Amino acid sequence: MKKLVIVVLAIITCISCDNPVSKKIKETKQNVKNVTKASKEINKMGDDIKELQTMEPLTNEEMKEWLPEEINGMERTGYKAGQTAYIKIASIEATYKNEDKSKTFRINIIDGAGEMGASATAGARMMLAMDMEEEDEYKTKRTVTRNNVRALEEYKKNNNNTSIQLMHGKRFYLQVNATNMDVEETWDAIDELDLDDLG
Repeated sequence: MKKLVIVVLAIITCISCDNPVSKKIKETKQNVKNVTKASKEINKMGDDIKELQTMEPLTNEEMKEWLPEEINGMERTGYKAGQTAYIKIASIEATYKNEDKSKTFRINIIDGAGEMGASATAGARMMLAMDMEEEDEYKTKRTVTRNNVRALEEYKKNNNNTSIQLMHGKRFYLQVNATNMDVEETWDAIDELDLDDLG
């Protein structure tokens, strides 16, 4: 009886600790879950992609007009429109900085309208559908749902830099890179963007 108790305790200890077998089982379960989620997202995307392919992408002028001059006290210091026009994808990038230049907020928006835009943003939608989370001493990275929007957050602890990727509706892919801004501050800046006005 004593031997049985010792064996059971040893098994419980192994299961509860970070042994490679239980880690692998958890990873495999998560991978299966993610593949299932991705395939469901592909099925949902079929009609959306067909609809997006028939839509006209925004012009450079329309995207420039949408860009705010200022976000959360940070002034726009530059922009690039039409960087992906050669592959028939409408996009715009913009950089914002605070007065003493200690903070930088960069946005990159891709319009999912048109043949190429619909294909380009489909991959982002699949990635965002998956559940993932990782953390080490240098960074955290995870998918989240915030205000009914799926996003991928990455935060670098040593230099207080944040990267957030999300889809606005089924059409616009947004990537943000923020220097010297934590996750909450970066989300506050994203919330200032009037994404509904894009189209």
